[in-house]
Amino acid sequence: MTKIIVDGVEVDVPPEYTLLQACEAAGVEIPRFCFHEKLSIAGNCRMCLVEVKGGPPKPQASCAMSVRDCRPGPNGEPPVVLTKSPMVKKAREGVMEFLLINHPLDCPICDQGGECDLQDQAMAYGVDSSRFIENKRAVEDKYIGPLVKTSMNRCIHCTRCVRFTAEVAGTGDMGAIGRGEDTEITTYLQSAMASELQGNIADLCPVGALLHKPASFRARPWEYRKTPSIDVMDALGSAIRVDTRGREVMRILPRVNEAVNEEWIGDKTRHVVDGLRTQRLDRPYVRKDGKLQPASWSEAFAAIAAKLKGVPGARVGALAGQLAGVEEMFALGQLMGKLGSANLDCRYPGSPLHPKNGRASYIFNSTVAGIDEADALMIIGANPRKEAPVLNARIRRRWLKGGFEVGLIGEKVDLTYDVKHLGAGPETLARLVAEPYQPTAKKPMVIVGQGALNRPDGAAVLALAVKFAQARGAIAEGWNGFNVLHTEAGLVGALDLGFTPGEGGLDTAGMLKAGALDVLFNLGADEIAIPAGAFVVYLGTHGDRGAHRADVILPGAAYTEKSATYVNTEGRAQATERASFPPGEAREDWAILRALSDVVGHRLPYDSLTQLRAALYAAHPHFARLDEIAPGDAGALAGLAAGGGASSDGFVPAISDYYLTNPIARASATMAECSALASGVARQAAE
Repeated sequence: MTKIIVDGVEVDVPPEYTLLQACEAAGVEIPRFCFHEKLSIAGNCRMCLVEVKGGPPKPQASCAMSVRDCRPGPNGEPPVVLTKSPMVKKAREGVMEFLLINHPLDCPICDQGGECDLQDQAMAYGVDSSRFIENKRAVEDKYIGPLVKTSMNRCIHCTRCVRFTAEVAGTGDMGAIGRGEDTEITTYLQSAMASELQGNIADLCPVGALLHKPASFRARPWEYRKTPSIDVMDALGSAIRVDTRGREVMRILPRVNEAVNEEWIGDKTRHVVDGLRTQRLDRPYVRKDGKLQPASWSEAFAAIAAKLKGVPGARVGALAGQLAGVEEMFALGQLMGKLGSANLDCRYPGSPLHPKNGRASYIFNSTVAGIDEADALMIIGANPRKEAPVLNARIRRRWLKGGFEVGLIGEKVDLTYDVKHLGAGPETLARLVAEPYQPTAKKPMVIVGQGALNRPDGAAVLALAVKFAQARGAIAEGWNGFNVLHTEAGLVGALDLGFTPGEGGLDTAGMLKAGALDVLFNLGADEIAIPAGAFVVYLGTHGDRGAHRADVILPGAAYTEKSATYVNTEGRAQATERASFPPGEAREDWAILRALSDVVGHRLPYDSLTQLRAALYAAHPHFARLDEIAPGDAGALAGLAAGGGASSDGFVPAISDYYLTNPIARASATMAECSALASGVARQAAE
């Protein structure tokens, strides 16, 4: 540690700290535009100037000078930094005057107004007049895709967007052309950006040059009611903030959670907002004469009760989908138990994941933050760039540090970092297991994707993956690098609940066989095609695939409209918060199941969410420990190292189209536009 005095306050900081970080450690706020904690240092804007005693007789850019470079006093006193001296005040006023030379007077009509760094810092550090009377520079706006709107007259060339796409996203979409006053920030030939994280550049932009196109000019920042919540568009569980005005969700922004998503979110998470409003189920429906007809709640419940009457429990089943919260799955599981049915499942056909194998067999054991500690990685049947873009950015960051070799077994894809493609499927994995190997990495990781597990030989592939992890030293004392990457937000919570077939019960494949069931409860499982025959009760939010097959539709609440528990891919229990209310007659899913239980004669023993959670926590205490990870027992993985033979078919990633993976995304016009654009780009690349 090194001592440094900032405005009379002595602090101990690491010598590699920049002066800006040292000042913040001393509780002093330093203005900045180009500096960002997660990006490389550029030193472009010069707004962070400070005075360093004993240094050059001019202000220093605090973001670009480290503490170790400061000269101590004549008698060995700690270096002295001043942030409020007359020199610093005059320098900051001059920098702000330069920044505003070409900046247009757009504040009254700029959509960034109210949350603009330039606006705030001009008020705090600027002066009330300018000495420049020349004409302002004019720059043509650029098209860079359907998600980010440009107004490049406002750009101050901080290059945050350029550094983000190059360093974090890894696509290098943005760059600077021209020199001096003619410098412009743009994409190559004004093409659309290709990153799944591109929306973050609008968050990073300190002025109104880059804006969120779908959310532009819909409301002012002070009109929003801000609700902290959790994302469910993938299984990472990113921390988000849901901004609403009245009953409508207007936008979704990231919250900082260093253990999970840092401060980034994927584009689907951010821009799926319009899908929350369109194609919504806002009233119950009952199929009459082959057509779904609007009905009252009592009519819908009566139709279900009439169909269940006299049906044995063995002929009733339940499926849970990817957006289902723990509370509604718990309620549905209890209702199925009262109906005498053991036929319930949350997995795709062929999936070997099961709570009987121990929690370590289906979670991301090393944790997301553990990626920073790893020194080697093998990816099996996964495409993290599409399945969890923010997690992929974390892998890329670790790769950039060096000493991190990445191997891939499966479909060859661009992951934004160098990958050694070893083969296509289980044969390659079996060969690597059989090869003699002396582990060289101290903390290797193995990531197994759903593309390797959701197949008829999924159990054999899982066993091979565990064998490989053991052989490579990924499962050792103090380190469990065996990780399962999920694509569905509700799956880990469902497995923790034990929402799997009971003794003698049918799994997903068994329930989907023709004639296997008389009544099937579908809790938002829209990705599974249900054959004709069974009477289907669909509880969901959108008029998607599951609703089209239903005989009775019970309209539920989306994740922004209820307080629900989800468990992310690393086993971290998290909770959403209600930011708005369901449309029309739609209700929260657990409340629908509670009301239905009364009508069918098997009343569930809770009348409020508090009572339901009390019963849930009594049965599964770890759900009550929010933002904590209940670790899995690595020793239980040894039982999976057996297993039968795997087929020779190559692994196919679980997600082919990042933008259209669930009913909310498929209802979004913005996501449809992004999907069409991405498909066109992929087609051109293939040609």
